[in-house]
Amino acid sequence: MAERLQKLMARAGYGSRRANEALIRAGRVRVNDRVARLGDRADPEKDTVTVDGKPLKLQKPVYVMLHKPRGVLSSTEDELEEGRPTVREMVPLPGHLYPVGRLDRQSEGLILLTNDGQLAHRLTHPRYEHEKVYDVTLEGAIGDEALAQWRQGLLLDGEPTAPARVELLQRDPNSTRLRITLREGRKRQIRRIAAAFGHPVQRLLRTHIGPLALGDLPPGQWRHLTPAEVEALQERVRAGARKGATGRPTRRGLRPPRPKRSGRN
Repeated sequence: MAERLQKLMARAGYGSRRANEALIRAGRVRVNDRVARLGDRADPEKDTVTVDGKPLKLQKPVYVMLHKPRGVLSSTEDELEEGRPTVREMVPLPGHLYPVGRLDRQSEGLILLTNDGQLAHRLTHPRYEHEKVYDVTLEGAIGDEALAQWRQGLLLDGEPTAPARVELLQRDPNSTRLRITLREGRKRQIRRIAAAFGHPVQRLLRTHIGPLALGDLPPGQWRHLTPAEVEALQERVRAGARKGATGRPTRRGLRPPRPKRSGRN
């Protein structure tokens, strides 16, 4: 069956639809020795597709769940901090795997690794608004007013954040534990908002990506997704594509308060 070249290239590990379209536009993709154009289709059983002269090798789809421990980088290549472990090194499987839903070095929890470039793109692109759930412990007792502002949305870098589901799990004078559900993922978003309210994050653990749940998978361990989990993930992606883009909220967000000058980040 003929498929769009972008989809075939994603299955071969060449990345997202946008990245594959750029390769096609640059004339680096050929079908049966003819320069391919956007919109072309090919049947992998009958046609020869090459990228930079190399035949396309379709990979068997791989979907892996990893419990990233603190101190491990989410990037697949350790470009910025030489010598630090990466999530890719923790999964000894051949081939190229993309991390879906990156976490900063000090954060923990669920990361999906896959060679399905199209699925990875749709799970991470903000237009599809897939939920991610975090178990977050803050320093000190954050107030109800701050939580209400957090739920409504705040301005970060001049852009309003989308409303968030922020549930109070536990609070005492020394710490506050929250369950936070986001449909977007700006860089260090939770940590920046918490610090702006004067309650730095002590621990950040991601427990869910869409329908996937970390469950009792120990830190540092990984496993293949079950067929039921893969189907649930693909159905969620299909539903997000049908829903279409809603874009970022256009209303004005509340500005978070200035961080307290405690010398902490």
